[in-house]
Amino acid sequence: MSDAPVYGSSPQTDQAPRKVTRLPHLAQWKAEGHKWPMLTAYDYSTARIFDDAQIPVLLVGDSAANVVYGYDTTVPISIDELLPLVRAVVRGAPHALVVADLPFGSYEVSPQQALESSIRFFKEGSAHAVKLEGGERIAPQIAALTAAGIPVMGHIGFTPQSVNTLGGYRVQGRGAGADQLIADAIAVQEAGAFAVVMEMVPAELAAQITRKLTIPTVGIGAGHETDAQVLVWQDMAGYTHGRTAKFVKRYGQVGDELSRAARTYAAEVAEGTFPAPEHCY
Repeated sequence: MSDAPVYGSSPQTDQAPRKVTRLPHLAQWKAEGHKWPMLTAYDYSTARIFDDAQIPVLLVGDSAANVVYGYDTTVPISIDELLPLVRAVVRGAPHALVVADLPFGSYEVSPQQALESSIRFFKEGSAHAVKLEGGERIAPQIAALTAAGIPVMGHIGFTPQSVNTLGGYRVQGRGAGADQLIADAIAVQEAGAFAVVMEMVPAELAAQITRKLTIPTVGIGAGHETDAQVLVWQDMAGYTHGRTAKFVKRYGQVGDELSRAARTYAAEVAEGTFPAPEHCY
């Protein structure tokens, strides 16, 4: 039998094997003041790249509605559309903690509905945790899931699934709304969530909540004092079209490079210069 590694695994080295990210690691990192990154992922190949880059937590977000399926909002996406993406990411990132978003309409009705939806992500998608949006109003669902042994990441502040109710993409927690956001964060923690995302929240308020909570906070447009940061990978890598939110920093121009490669390939095919002799059998 060949000693070559199975495709997708790492070759044997003298170094200690990389650890798989577990929930206790996130709590430990908060206690130590160690900040960690989270990115979205929606397919096997990208997940492999992020796993190799040692991104410890990957989110199969309902943002797939926008960047994968082309919907205008996250509202239309379904469990059946997300499940294949979750399976692919889990296979591509063996060291990452993979969190699956519960899409709109899959958990709001009752704790029982949330439980049934989450079970599908675990049994059919092999997810390690689920994320759902909302604070105090969703605390019963979070409590039911954690009681059943399902790890939950909360999401407060701007919640994209409620974009129509919130009147568009607006910063949350300003003025009188600050007290409600603090109450939401505490409710999510007390219900048993292992972490909470805060989206489009004033930096000072996010810092206050981070100090108040014992669970890690994950910021997206919430300043630099949260315990972790998350971005949609297409935004982070410069793969999206048009304007991006203020909180996005582009760390690459993947879209431009892919366009250049496609145009060069098309030109060489038209010119008859591809395939060249070295590409032929």
